[in-house]
Formats: sequence, structure tokens, C-alpha cells
Amino acid sequence: MITHVHGRLVEALPTVAIVDVHGVGYEVLIPLSSFDRLPAAGQDVHLLTHLVVREDAHLLYGFLTPAERELFRLLINTVSGIGPKLALNVLSGMNVSAFRAAVAAADVKALASISGVGRKTAERIVMELKDKLGAFGSADPTAGAGRAVGGTAETRLGDAMAALGALGFKPNEAHDAVRAAVAVLGSTATVEQLVRACLRKPA
Repeated sequence: MITHVHGRLVEALPTVAIVDVHGVGYEVLIPLSSFDRLPAAGQDVHLLTHLVVREDAHLLYGFLTPAERELFRLLINTVSGIGPKLALNVLSGMNVSAFRAAVAAADVKALASISGVGRKTAERIVMELKDKLGAFGSADPTAGAGRAVGGTAETRLGDAMAALGALGFKPNEAHDAVRAAVAVLGSTATVEQLVRACLRKPA
């Protein structure tokens, strides 16, 4: 098991980080909450990781905080029907603190508002995790932080659209959703804030 990687950040996309560790480049799949807090390319980065071995691929998932990785592991190991891809989607659509609160309050509506999580899956999450909230860490202390090196507003919009594309949005849908989110949140919103707004399904 690869438990962490520490090296130079070569490239960062909304769902993938490339980390050079002594000349070996690791492709690490990340949630938006981690992307928005990555350092600038060329700087050192430390990611906690979880390795998923499949017949056709070895996939490395990375997180900036223990709480994110622990929630990811809890989702894929405990909730039936949730695999790594959907678990990342959950982390991209709701931070750890909000997730804990939603599960504790049995707020199925809030959980089902995350793209890819239907009502039945939300109900399973509540049923299977409500008694396990103590199994993972406290709320992420950097949950409100935004990426300091996110670039211009147009760069953030492009990153948000790319993230939505990776999550299954068509280009025109991603464009419209991000523009609508900017109209509500303003041009200073972080990539994470924009995409989380877009992932929220209408009530």
C-alpha cells in the first residue's frame, strides 16, 4: 500500500495531480477540496494516498487532509454501491464537516443533492454511516481555505469547467453551469466553490 507521496508538483488539474518523486511521476486522482489548496506547480507537495488495485489498472487517490482520506475510505469500504469514483464525487460536492452534519441529522435531501448520489444512495449512506461518524477524523480545519495560486478569474472558470467535464458534464452544460454559479457567487469564487455549486441538483 502506498500511504503517501511527497515530491514536486508537476501539474495540477481539477481532478488529477502529477507529483514527481525522485524522478518518478505519480498520477494522483484528487477531489476538488484538495485541488483548491494545492501549491503552485514546481513547489513541494505532500499527499496522503489510497491505492486501488483493479484488474486493468492501479489507481492512486490523493488527499491533503487525513479527514478527507478517512471519509473516502469509509465510503468505499462501508456503503454498498459507492466506489472510488463516486466517493471522490461526494468529497467534491460536500466538505467533510458538511457531510458529517448531514449524516448525523439524517438529511437525505442534502446528500441526494450531490451529483451522482440519488435518494436511495443517500438513504444507504445515512443508514450505514450514522453509527460510524466517530470512525473518521474531525472536521477539516482548512475547509474554508481557497487556493491562493488559482490564477485569474478566467483560469478558475476554465478549471471549474474542466472539473465538471471530468465528472460527466457535457461542454455546453459545464459552461452554462459555471456561468450561473459565477452569477451567484461572484468572480472571486474558488474552483471548489464553483464546482460544488454546480454539483448541487435543483430541489
